[in-house]
Amino acid sequence: MNSDATGKTGEVQSKKKLTPALILITALTLTFFHLYTAGVSMFGAWIQRDIHITLILVIVFLIFPMTRKGAMEKATFLDYVLVLLALASGSYIVLFYQEIVLRAGAPSTADLVCGGIMILLILEATRRATGWVLVGIAVVFLLYNFIGPYIPGLLGHKGYSLGRVISQMYLTTEGIFGVPLGVSASYIFLFIFLTSMLERLGMGQFLLQLAMALMGRFTGGPAKVAVMASGFMGSINGSAVANVVGTGTFTIPLMRNNGYRPHFAGAVESCASAGGQLMPPIMGAAAFIIAEFLGISYINVVVAAIIPAALYYLCVLFGVHFEASRLGLTGMPREELPSARAVLKKGWFFLIPIGVLIFFLAVLQYTPIRSGFYAIISMFLVSLLSKDSRISWERFKEGAVVAARNTVTVALACAAAGLVIGSINLTGAGLKISAAIVAASSGVLWLALFLTALVALLMGMGLPTTAAYIVTGTMAAPALIDLGVLPLAAHLFVFYFAIISAITPPVALAAYAAAGIAKDDPMKIGLTACRLGLAAFIVPFFFAIEPALIGQGDGMHIAWACTTALIGVMALAGGNIGYLITRAAWWERFLLIGGALLALHPQFHTDIAGLAMIAMALAANLIKGRKTGTAVSPEAGA
Repeated sequence: MNSDATGKTGEVQSKKKLTPALILITALTLTFFHLYTAGVSMFGAWIQRDIHITLILVIVFLIFPMTRKGAMEKATFLDYVLVLLALASGSYIVLFYQEIVLRAGAPSTADLVCGGIMILLILEATRRATGWVLVGIAVVFLLYNFIGPYIPGLLGHKGYSLGRVISQMYLTTEGIFGVPLGVSASYIFLFIFLTSMLERLGMGQFLLQLAMALMGRFTGGPAKVAVMASGFMGSINGSAVANVVGTGTFTIPLMRNNGYRPHFAGAVESCASAGGQLMPPIMGAAAFIIAEFLGISYINVVVAAIIPAALYYLCVLFGVHFEASRLGLTGMPREELPSARAVLKKGWFFLIPIGVLIFFLAVLQYTPIRSGFYAIISMFLVSLLSKDSRISWERFKEGAVVAARNTVTVALACAAAGLVIGSINLTGAGLKISAAIVAASSGVLWLALFLTALVALLMGMGLPTTAAYIVTGTMAAPALIDLGVLPLAAHLFVFYFAIISAITPPVALAAYAAAGIAKDDPMKIGLTACRLGLAAFIVPFFFAIEPALIGQGDGMHIAWACTTALIGVMALAGGNIGYLITRAAWWERFLLIGGALLALHPQFHTDIAGLAMIAMALAANLIKGRKTGTAVSPEAGA
């Protein structure tokens, strides 16, 4: 009996070691595959995307259990079967590529069987990694291919056979292997690997220390540190929840100790983290997909995002400043803060890979693939400048595994969204949905924008940002373009609302992540975050109508629009908080918010009216502050 027990124990131990070993091998394979294709030679689009998603599927089935009750990274026999099926259906395209191409339009039984398996595996992997919402949407669109003859009216169509649908999804680059997955397979992994390695080397701590050195001493310093640090990190890692967990663990307690109420501290971190995907130079994965959809350079998307991102973060900064002034909160003692010079002296080299990335993207106009590759090479080189940051084999393996994990959600969102896009292309639903949106809004642009924003927010509540953008953008952006919105502005509009769904109740994933750290109600945190980030809900409407706010137009027009918008977001924050120089009366808040909306609208006559309203409120508030003889009204318990 003892020998049997020993044998069983050894078997269990070997199984425990097998799964992590396979995860590591797959992650390293994925890493070397992408480094090779970025720096040496890219495969054909179909092959590149197929290998990418196959390796992602293997990782998912090894990491995520069949049910939520299972232990992470404890694969069962069924999971290993799914791994083998993923390898088989993925390898089939690589091994029989020429034959598949030669018989295009006449798929064999083996083609359809492997295609059906791949579709089911992607749905199951997406369920494990992201939940049921995206799976449900993909299934609805897949079923739509078959039930078209039974749908009356505009959305009806002739219907398609199972073979035709599988062929569209698996044997073309218009389904699973479409543009979204192409972006993930080409350069998203490179950027995620770059940021994962930089975080392993200590860049997160460097950015946090830099934010403390620059902002900590000012009024309400800890909250401003949170905004700056989360903006830095969010631009790099592209995940609101990961950003909250990464920086909020430090900044939220710091804000609470400074005197901010728990829900406000959580809201600041949520808002700042959610906005990270708006912040150039890296932004979120969806920004790369926008460039691919529109056939423009990625740097064009980055440049267009600069002004709205700046307005978003300035609105948050003004909000925390006015709240700190209202509560009488001061900055952090200088002796508790690091020196900016000392921080930069110790970690300046962390900025080199980002500088290399921007140089190759913006100055030399290289592709994101090449730019990302050279940024990674520079990261390896600069890591040699410090013993603490050198990339050992252990660090490399850890970075590869983390990058593979972080790529899972993006890649599967792109693959599952490919099922949606494939169905839309096959049935012609895109034009029909676009026509329906135009009809529902009666051709009124403001109403069409509102409906699109609502759909993007609803999608974003249950989907990753990338998937929410792809699904909503595919359906709604063409309608906005038909109504006269610039294509880039239309896609950015959808993108922004997909992002800020992270702070929009009732789901508000970033707020829920912050609630666990702040120890407060996530709904309260989400609602407060919406107030702080109000500019993100308003600015997209204005840049959709007048694109000066995304850098489109002549220099003078853009400069004027930026100046009035800056004054507008300051007034918006003051009106929200109810404080400028001193506490604002209700009518002052009305003037501030109303004036802010007019100033944000980039038209000369609305700008003048808005600036006049803001000036009236500011003058009245200043006079009142001088009469009372105080600049603040401490009410820490309010």
